[in-house]
Amino acid sequence: GNTQFRRLVGVKRSTFEIMITGLKPSWRKKQSRGRSSPKLSLQNSLLLTLSYWRDYASIAKTGINFKVSETTAYRIIVWTENELLKLKCFHLPGKNSLYKNTYELVKMDVSECPIERPKRNSKGRRRNRQKHYYSGKKKRHSIKAQVIVEKGKILATYFANGKKHDFRMFKESKLPLPASTIAEVDLGYQGIKRYHKNSNLPHKKTKKIPLTREQKIQNKKQASSRVEVEHIFASLKRFKIISQKYRNRRRRFGLRFNLIAAIHNLEWDVKLRKNSSLVTNQC
Repeated sequence: GNTQFRRLVGVKRSTFEIMITGLKPSWRKKQSRGRSSPKLSLQNSLLLTLSYWRDYASIAKTGINFKVSETTAYRIIVWTENELLKLKCFHLPGKNSLYKNTYELVKMDVSECPIERPKRNSKGRRRNRQKHYYSGKKKRHSIKAQVIVEKGKILATYFANGKKHDFRMFKESKLPLPASTIAEVDLGYQGIKRYHKNSNLPHKKTKKIPLTREQKIQNKKQASSRVEVEHIFASLKRFKIISQKYRNRRRRFGLRFNLIAAIHNLEWDVKLRKNSSLVTNQC
């Protein structure tokens, strides 16, 4: 059934069909240029990529499951990711949407993905890269991903090394938030009101000044509203490639995170419209 398919692959069957429809033209071009016929069909190639994201086994093991070599499996994954990125329906709205649209409320939060310990020194590159990626919060090396959400949909992302603070990431991302837009954030964004006055921060408790009952009620209401971001992170982390320790090259992490975020947006649009054909036409 549809539920079992999503548990195994990570996406709904309707989303899988949309992805197949979008990839067909580039698959035909690939077949016309190729000297030999591809070892896997388009459906199996997409299944291979999604299963790699979902289970995050080694590429060699993923290739064995689909009866292809490790090199062939790697080429299929890279080709599928690059072609999906060319489709319009797998693009995030981005910062431009904040210019064009006046959102009443947006929510921001940061998630961390653990990575393998970088090499300490490398010629011609940054020295002490271990310190550069070490997160004092998680006590391990990581990559941070900042996400901006509006009504269950991801608008834009920003990536940084694990050492950077959440508020510093916000300043470096230079988000064009209109003055009328309310930004709901957590205590990791202390100081945001200097840059965006219309921001909702939870009240902070100190040793000498405990929270009043009204402040606790306000914090609870804000937490129940902002929990939407946590639910989206949980949805994205169905794919173990961004929840477990990331073993690939870090330069491709943002591409994969954005593709998975775009899949979430696509399924959210289908859920709201209750018709996948409308979304398919956008690809």
